[in-house]
Amino acid sequence: MSAPLSSAPRGVTRVLILADAPVLRRGLLGMVNETAGLQVVGAPGEPRRALTLAETARPDAVVVELGSGLAATLNACRDLRRRFPQIAIVAVANSESPAVVNEALAAGVRGYLLMNTSPTLLGWAVLAARAGRTVVDPQIRRGEAAAEAPSAVLTPEVPLTRRESDVLDELIKGQSNRQIGKNLFISEDTVKSHIKAILRKLGARDRAHAVSLVLSSRTPGCTCGMHTPALAPETV
Repeated sequence: MSAPLSSAPRGVTRVLILADAPVLRRGLLGMVNETAGLQVVGAPGEPRRALTLAETARPDAVVVELGSGLAATLNACRDLRRRFPQIAIVAVANSESPAVVNEALAAGVRGYLLMNTSPTLLGWAVLAARAGRTVVDPQIRRGEAAAEAPSAVLTPEVPLTRRESDVLDELIKGQSNRQIGKNLFISEDTVKSHIKAILRKLGARDRAHAVSLVLSSRTPGCTCGMHTPALAPETV
C-alpha cells in the first residue's frame, strides 16, 4: 500500500521509496524525511508500481530496496532509467557481493548502500546521485582489492600533520564532522579547521574532491565509482 503523495517545496529533492519490506519502508521514509532538503512523495510496496507512481509523483530520486526480489527490482530500475533518465536511483541492499553491486550499477543504480546505512549517508548518496556521481557504501570492499599492487600515494607539497592525516582517514570513511570529532576526541570546530588545512594542502575544492584525489592516487584510472565513499553532505 502506498504512502500518500505529498507536494514538496521548491528546491527540495522529491524522493520515491520503493521497498517491499514494511519495516524497511517505514525506516527509509523516516530517514529521508528527517534529512534537510529531502522529502518523500510516495512509498509503493511493489516494484511493478514504480513506473505508475513515478509518472504521478514525478520524483527527483528513487530509493529502492535490493533484497530477495533482486531480479524484479533491477528490472524496475531499468524501466525507470529508460522512462525517466533524469531520476537518480539509490539502492539499499543486503549484499556486499561485487557481482551484485556491478549488476545494480549496470541497471542504472547510482548509489549502492547497505541496509545499516545512516540518514547522513543516505541523504548524501541521494544528492550525489542527482549530481551524476556514482557512490558505493564505504563498508563494501572489492574482492580483488587485496590482490592489487599498492600504487603511488598522493603527496602534497606541504605535508599533512599527524592529526590532519587522521582526519583525512575519517573523511575517506565517509564520516561527518561531528562523528570525526567523536572518533578523534576533538571538537567539531577543530575538525573544520583541520579539513580547511587539508583542502589547502591538497589543492582540493571541497571534501569530496579531497577524497577523490586520495582514492584516485590509490586506484589510478578507476572511474567505476567502487572506490568513492558516500560522504556526509557538509561544506567543510
